[in-house]
Parts: sequence; C-alpha cells; structure tokens
Amino acid sequence: MEEDESTRGTDPECEWERYYDYDAERMTSGDSPQPYTESAARLRPSVAVVLALAAGLALRVWWILHFGQTTNDTRVYGEFARNMLVHHVFGWTHIVKGVELNAQPTMIRLPGYPLFLAACFRLFGMENYIAVMFVQAAIDLWTCLLMGGLAGRIFGRRAGLAALWMAAICPFTANYVAAALTETLTLFCISLAFYGLARWRESPGVNRWVFAIGFALAYAILLRPEQGMLAACVVPAMVWIAGWRNALRPVALVCLLTVLPLVPWTARNWRVFHVFQPLAPRYANDPGDPNPYGFQRWYRTWGVEFTTTVTCYWNYDGSPILIADLPDRAFDSTAQYAATEALLADYDQNDSKSAALDARFDAIAKERVEADPLRYYFVLPVARVLNMMFRPRTEMLPLKLEWWKYRPKPWQIWIQTGFGLLNLVYFGLAAWTLARRVMWRRDEVLVWTMMATIVTRCLLLMTVDNSEPRYTLEFYPVLILLGAAAVERLTCRAFP
Repeated sequence: MEEDESTRGTDPECEWERYYDYDAERMTSGDSPQPYTESAARLRPSVAVVLALAAGLALRVWWILHFGQTTNDTRVYGEFARNMLVHHVFGWTHIVKGVELNAQPTMIRLPGYPLFLAACFRLFGMENYIAVMFVQAAIDLWTCLLMGGLAGRIFGRRAGLAALWMAAICPFTANYVAAALTETLTLFCISLAFYGLARWRESPGVNRWVFAIGFALAYAILLRPEQGMLAACVVPAMVWIAGWRNALRPVALVCLLTVLPLVPWTARNWRVFHVFQPLAPRYANDPGDPNPYGFQRWYRTWGVEFTTTVTCYWNYDGSPILIADLPDRAFDSTAQYAATEALLADYDQNDSKSAALDARFDAIAKERVEADPLRYYFVLPVARVLNMMFRPRTEMLPLKLEWWKYRPKPWQIWIQTGFGLLNLVYFGLAAWTLARRVMWRRDEVLVWTMMATIVTRCLLLMTVDNSEPRYTLEFYPVLILLGAAAVERLTCRAFP
C-alpha cells in the first residue's frame, strides 16, 4: 500500500523510514539536517559495495583453495557432462573390458547442471573443476548483488548494503562455491526470480523482467526438480500484483518460458525410455532399475540427523552398516533389536541389496509404523526438517560429524559452535523482522511470496527420507533479505 509523503515516518512502527527512502536522498532526524555533498553521498555506498564484493571474493577464493572438493554427485554430473561432449549422449559411460565404447542414456538427473559443466569443460578443459568453482564464485557474487539490490529497493541503501554484506560473507552459501554441485546456481535463480518480480511489480507488462523471471524459473527447474515450487509461488504473485486481466499476457509468457525447456527433455525420455517423465524420478532410478523401498521406509521410521544419513543411508548397497551407528530410537523392543542386528549382519556379508533383504527391512518398518503412526508421519518428518535447518552447517569442512562424541581439538569445537550460532543469527534476524512486521508494510506481496517458498519447501522436505543441511540452503535468500530489514531497523536507531 502506497503511503503519502506527508505522513511517512509518523507511525512509530515505521520510524526507520525517516532516515532512508529507496529513491530519496539521505535524510537525518531532527530539525537541522546535516550538510553533505552529492558526490560524498554517492561515494560511500560505492566503496562499501566494492569492499563487500572484495571480501566475498576473498572468502570464496580461500574456500576453493583450501576446501575445494568433488563429491559423488559431482562425479555423476561430470560424467554426464563429459559424455554430452564426447558421445553426444546424456548418460553413463559404457566400458567393456577397460575400453570406453559409448554412453548409456539415463534420466536420473535433470540436464541443467551437466549443461553448465559441459560449457565450463569446453572453455577451460575437460573435468577442470577448479575453473568450475571460480565460475561459480563469480555467479555467487552476482547473487549477492541481486539480494543487495532487492533489499535496497524495498528498504533503502542501508538495508541494501546490509543484505550485500550478509550475503557476501555468509560461509554457508560461500562454501558450496567450492563444490561442483547445483546449490550455487539454484541460489542465483531464486534471487533473480525475486528481484525480477520486484522490478516487474513497478511496471507490470511484457518487459525484460518477464524474461528474467522466466529464465530464472526455467533454469531452476532444470537444476533441481523440486524448484517447480518456486514457479508455483511466483506465478500466482504476478497475478495478485496485476490482476487477471492485466497479468494474462506476462503470466502466460512466464509459464511458456518456464515449461518450454522441459519439452525436449520430456520428448527425449519418451523416445528413449517410453515413459512420460518431464522431471527426474523421485528416487533417481531409470525405468526397470530396482529401488530399495523397504530399506527407505525402514530408515524413515527412525532417521533424523545428517550423521545417520552418512553412516547408514548413503552406505546402503555398497558399504557396511553397523548397528552401533544406529540410535536407540531405531528399536522399539529387544526382539526388534535382535531382528535388526541379524538383518544388518546378513546385509554386511555382501554389502549389497537384494529383494529378500528389502522385504525384511519392510517388515520391520511396517511393525514400527503400526506401533506409532504419529511418530512416522509427523514427529520424525518435522524433526528431520528442523535438523536440516539448525544443525551447524559444517558439512563442507573436514570435521567429525559427531564431534561431541570424540576429543577433537578446541578449534574444531569453536568452529562447530560458531557456525551453529551464526546460523541461528540469520534465522533470528529474519524471525524478528516477521514478528515486528517491518517488511509487511513495505511489500506485502513479495514477503508472502518468499514465505510461501519456505513453507512449501518445508512441506516437501517432510517427505524426504534423508536429512541433509543443503536441502534448506534455499532459505538463505529469504533469510538474508528479512535479516537486512532487521539490521536496517536496528542500526537506524543506533546510528541515525
């Protein structure tokens, strides 16, 4: 709701608006404004922006040089990218007797990130992941600018600088630059979609921001299938902003741009696999591949923390699973403990799955679900989401997952504790903004859209088997923007 200039800032809840207006020159409280020059007013934000970007670049380069890594997912994406360039096939390398013959098609991943890797491999050399990481660093700094620009347009220069600094020095997003994974590009798409929506709101119609929104939504889906929820939140917001009649053409164009890249992918899956699959399968398996539904259901009856994701969930079908790594909540009785121990002993003999073993896992899972359905359908899913949100985000560092069970060096404890507290600061500032309703008065549509993306993602994560902190990394563009509003409110009182 637009405010009259003569009454702006008279509401105590909006007192911070006296100091900065996003289109206005800097003002100070009191009857006697302090003199300043126009060049100085423009110079200070410019220096602050350069310093923020320099700090952000230094952090990302340091992380790449010291903690750059390739994960199992990296190798999967890299293999697909290489085969696209060498064999012109999106799939696995086909090797017979040590000789690489061709590539076998697959659809377990969407092509967005392999296409990005293929472009980097073409420019910088095959499987040059260090170059990939530096490209991601540049993209992530662009994401920081988008978040700073968005906060600046809503709250003013001070909030924009706060958002820029919060994004630039945030270790939880910067550390994923040093891994060839989808997270950095996904955060960029989310930030671009929000920024494009804010700019489009100023001038609804078919303009460049429609194409920016369409690109962001389309590529986000090509990176990760669950990012369709971003489109499901942004498109209704466009209708809400302009109304059905005025939003018909731009919304139709955004929907077309979002869906269009999926058409060749869907057609390819139909031609190759004879299935209708516009996205990637839920369990990342090709048609005809067996899936351990029984094991996954059993794991959902007790799995919560990221530690057991690593020691149990990821180990299945390839590495031993030790009953000592399972928490007490994995057993409801002594008899169930004995049955689970015998099952894991049989599995550990070969470290591989089978239909018979999966049926035994499913039998134990069925018993546990019937014993306490509320635990299975609500308590544990909520606990997994909370663990993803508030666990110290040190999964990209060479630290023990259960650091409290060992005798690590003091600096490891300080890092774990510091990361955990810093994560709480980001969530706390965002919660303070929502509680004080600072942002709602300035841009209600945008805040509802952003909160809708978090709520829908939490609901989706409640259906996920394994807990991984990176699944909630997509919250950070929203947390940073809301946190910048809190910083704006607090600092304008302390430093008017």
